[in-house]
Amino acid sequence: MDLAQRVQSLTPSSTLAITAKAKALKAEGHDVIGLGAGEPDFNTPAHIIEAAKRSMDEGLTKYTPAGGIPELKEAIINKMAADQGLAYTQDQVIVTIGAKHALFTLFQVLLNKGDEVIVPAPYWVSYPEQVKLAEGSPVVVQTEERNQFKLTPELLEASITDKTKAVIINSPSNPTGMMYSKEELEALGQVCLEHNILIVSDEIYEKLIYTEEQHVSIAEISKELYEQTIIINGVSKSHSMTGWRIGYALGNKEIIKAMTSMASHSTSNPTSLAQYGALAAYTGSDAAVEEMRAAFKERLAKLHTWLVDIPGVHCEKPKGAFYLFPNVKEAASMCGFDKVDDWVKVLLEEEKVALVPGSGFGSPENVRLSYATSLDQLEEASKRIKHFIENKSQS
Repeated sequence: MDLAQRVQSLTPSSTLAITAKAKALKAEGHDVIGLGAGEPDFNTPAHIIEAAKRSMDEGLTKYTPAGGIPELKEAIINKMAADQGLAYTQDQVIVTIGAKHALFTLFQVLLNKGDEVIVPAPYWVSYPEQVKLAEGSPVVVQTEERNQFKLTPELLEASITDKTKAVIINSPSNPTGMMYSKEELEALGQVCLEHNILIVSDEIYEKLIYTEEQHVSIAEISKELYEQTIIINGVSKSHSMTGWRIGYALGNKEIIKAMTSMASHSTSNPTSLAQYGALAAYTGSDAAVEEMRAAFKERLAKLHTWLVDIPGVHCEKPKGAFYLFPNVKEAASMCGFDKVDDWVKVLLEEEKVALVPGSGFGSPENVRLSYATSLDQLEEASKRIKHFIENKSQS
């Protein structure tokens, strides 16, 4: 059977591929350390779980509005006002089945065939694929490691054509963990305003920052940028609710209305009990969130120290998310590999450490390590990687 062209052009997820291989080795009885996970290793806070249980006991298990329950929308609005000083109304908010669904739906209602979306690399693996599924064209812009993998106004300006519809800004970033300053966002925003380009601001990691710097949304810089920006966010990372699948988008009423209409004909509403859990996340205590952030901060500090001590591994220390994105090209070469992807494959086979190749994120010299696992596991993984490089380089 001939499949639709739109799916034939998709690139398989490197994250899922390495995870599947690691799981297969584990099933065979091997002691595998998986550093590919894109989710916190903490359970969802108890008060959120209790709120979801209570919603079921109270019979709140029916269809909800396609764009989300009003109470959750209001909680999101209050959160944005408190955190970013931004004012939204209910018709500027859609609750979705995870932030990924928000992005997918946005591109579906925004793009016509051939419209271009600027995607800075390294990028989250689904950005270019979602643009392609909407029959758009992802324009991948390679950023520089020496500039902490950040898009600059010059790179952005050089990538704009008469077909450019939007640009994606992800801060803090998956996979690099880097984040933009207010000044950097202001400079990028000025270019977008001059060319009337929509800004898709993915802020899913905004609560996971490990410096004294505060998260800045590009939408809060000026009234003009507020109107030019669609914010994508959710509770998956901040409240360890990945499986609950609750995300949201905020912005232009016309775009949000179109997204809501599309959701009504595709997914209907997000799961009712998950919405009530998310409501508790945004109206209850943040103590568990802070506890998780503190643990990630400690892991980042120690893992980064261990990694930079490994021969051939070069790694900038990020400021947010829960990933490190070291350049291991020299290490791979020392081990006799021309491609980092091959180095990653053999590392898993021989030392049973699962990393995600940077090629899936548009940076083939790097690998992504998640520190969403215990310090003991991170230390052991570092030792195994070091042993692998030293052993291979001497043979």
